[in-house]
Amino acid sequence: MNPLFQPLTSSRPPQQGLSDWFGRLHLDLLLLLLLTGVGAIGLVVLYSASGHSMATVINQAERLLLGLGVMTVAAQATPEMYRAMAPWLYAVTTLLLVAVLVLGDHAKGAQRWLDFGVIRFQPSEFMKLAMPLCVASFLHGRPLPPSPSTILITLALIGTPTLLIAVQPDLGTALLIVAAGGFALYFGGLGYRWILGAVVALAAAAPILWTRLHDYQRQRVLTFLDPETDPLGTGYHITQSKIAIGSGGLFGKGWLNGTQAKLDFLPESHTDFIFAVYSEELGLMGVLFLLGLYLAIVGRCLYIAVRAQDTFQRLLAGALGMTFFIYIFINMGMVIGLMPVVGVPLPLVSYGGTSMVSLLAGFGMLMSIQTHRKLLAS
Repeated sequence: MNPLFQPLTSSRPPQQGLSDWFGRLHLDLLLLLLLTGVGAIGLVVLYSASGHSMATVINQAERLLLGLGVMTVAAQATPEMYRAMAPWLYAVTTLLLVAVLVLGDHAKGAQRWLDFGVIRFQPSEFMKLAMPLCVASFLHGRPLPPSPSTILITLALIGTPTLLIAVQPDLGTALLIVAAGGFALYFGGLGYRWILGAVVALAAAAPILWTRLHDYQRQRVLTFLDPETDPLGTGYHITQSKIAIGSGGLFGKGWLNGTQAKLDFLPESHTDFIFAVYSEELGLMGVLFLLGLYLAIVGRCLYIAVRAQDTFQRLLAGALGMTFFIYIFINMGMVIGLMPVVGVPLPLVSYGGTSMVSLLAGFGMLMSIQTHRKLLAS
């Protein structure tokens, strides 16, 4: 063959893209971009919701960077390491929850914190990670769908820390713990008869649970059912929140032009009710954009779960992704009046550090599952 017509070859290795470079750091580029995008939106909205407080925004930015750092560190560990540490993390966190009941620091009528002088933390945040890890680890290697005995043991694993958190009291976090463990069990093949039975049992126990609630918790439920009964008292939060969301219209009033938070009509405007500020200023179109980012994150999590290589990884990734969805559902639901107020922040947008760091640590585990994939024999 004439040398002029021979195919050209190159000794240089193919150039690697940006995704491959992040892959070497065990970071999923798409998921990282989506998370930082939501975090950036949160900083912009927080500036308006906090009354143009730059110090608050800087503090939140520092927490976001800390969370991203924790996520990067968490992504370096292999899924096998997480499976090995899961029982120990669950046991230690459960003991810390018991310690909260005995030695916990009281604040705002609740006993949720452990204060050791140099450090003060909320052990229930660790359980948001320990629970899906423990359930996924427990179901790994067992026949699926799970047998009745396996289901009962798993329910005991979920129920023990849930009760310890509920008596603090912290019903919002308790719901998230149940969701984290419940989704792992559901993805493990939990039958619909068990789910229906749980719903019937919960309905039957509702009168007893009602008597065990604190007065303010019962009032929250009554306010949820009819917020107009006391619009200037217990129904004030949700009434002002609905006014803010409704006044935003299709395109909103514009950034920094919201009135409900600026004139102090909307309580907790920079924490639990920041979604109302966002809706008032950016309107329905802004809400749809934020929902699109959130759904893209959940979709990426489920995609990672589908591509996971063993039972532990699939259950863990699926549970973490759907728990993130429950965060969004509960917060938006309570802000628009579809759920009682339970004190769950809007993920990566509401002001706060502990919840953000624990969330991003969970995403680090997801990235570990995605980037530590091994070649399997055909």
